[in-house]
Amino acid sequence: MLMCIFTKAQRYSFDFYDGTFNFEVDSTFLIHVPNEATDLGVAKFYREISVSDGDQLVENLKTYRKEHELNDWIYYQLIRKTAQQISPKAENYFRYTLYKWFLLSKCGYDAKIAVGNKQIIFYVRNEEDISDIPFFMIDGHKYTCLNYHDYGKLFQQADTYKPINLAFAEAKNSFTYQVTRLPDFKPESYEEKDLSFSYKQNTYHFKLKINEDVEAIFKNYPGVNFESYFNIPLSRETYSSLIPVLKQNLKGMDQKKGVDYLMRFTRYAFLYENDDENFGKEKRLSPEQTLINKYSDCDDRAALFFYLVKEIYDLPMVALLYPTHLTMAVQFDKPVGDFVTYKGRKYSFCEPTPQPQDLKIGQVATKLKNMRFEVVYAYEPGN
Repeated sequence: MLMCIFTKAQRYSFDFYDGTFNFEVDSTFLIHVPNEATDLGVAKFYREISVSDGDQLVENLKTYRKEHELNDWIYYQLIRKTAQQISPKAENYFRYTLYKWFLLSKCGYDAKIAVGNKQIIFYVRNEEDISDIPFFMIDGHKYTCLNYHDYGKLFQQADTYKPINLAFAEAKNSFTYQVTRLPDFKPESYEEKDLSFSYKQNTYHFKLKINEDVEAIFKNYPGVNFESYFNIPLSRETYSSLIPVLKQNLKGMDQKKGVDYLMRFTRYAFLYENDDENFGKEKRLSPEQTLINKYSDCDDRAALFFYLVKEIYDLPMVALLYPTHLTMAVQFDKPVGDFVTYKGRKYSFCEPTPQPQDLKIGQVATKLKNMRFEVVYAYEPGN
């Protein structure tokens, strides 16, 4: 007698920004492992998940990514939420992390796990200059840690954790932290924020559309290099509530006056507070986070000023890093006031952060005049 065995499918659905992600898995995909992270638990999960039916889920993830044009970091948030649906983080962190490892690997990323001190640590191959997260090297490749923040002070030195020599055949690609496009959000998830600043005896008012989901996206975002940091864009609704208004306000101004307006908008439309006082640690805000937050510091303002000048005038710029300060310089047809020469080209100082003096274009804060700086990013339109 021929017997047919049917496995019951488990269906899941959750909102992901402006869309909904739906998927189902059968019982073979629901692997049981103990809560404590061990080599044996990893081996059991790997053995059973390798013969389970998870292909359709992986295809659904890939399709959703393509349709919504997700960068790797945003895609990882989708994978995190998918793993959370299958195995809630609070119930079994070990199992939840194993599902993240499986899904990220099957979606093509070279992901690895390590176990030690009864903890599971999750890594992905990344060739970028990421300064503030743990990593280890294997065969000349750097693997950065995706989950050390979950352990907080319980996270040990990297050599505490022993990499597990198990991998999935699809896991070949490196991961990038570059965010060149924010996801679309539901319009109703935005709220209005009133913003104003004064320029040449006129007060300008803005009704910004902001979305707190942006804060969640960058909650555990690492300290990427300045090129990646400076090129994080605004979301569509926030962009539409700000850039057209700025362009309208700049009508009738020549280019230098327009850049001066943007410099002073970035300098005076937001309250200043350094990161230690604001967050208790160093934290770079994306341009949209700077618009959302009440307080910001020099890194945040430099990134916002860069974004606004690039978007409205698309001029060559350099970012100048001093020992305790970050500022900008812009190339005009002719330099204005003090300038820095970089690769034979002259860039006029533009200070987007409040200083004791009311600095004009081409003026440098007194405390910085004799201080050494480094050009950490040079932007050339078209490149």
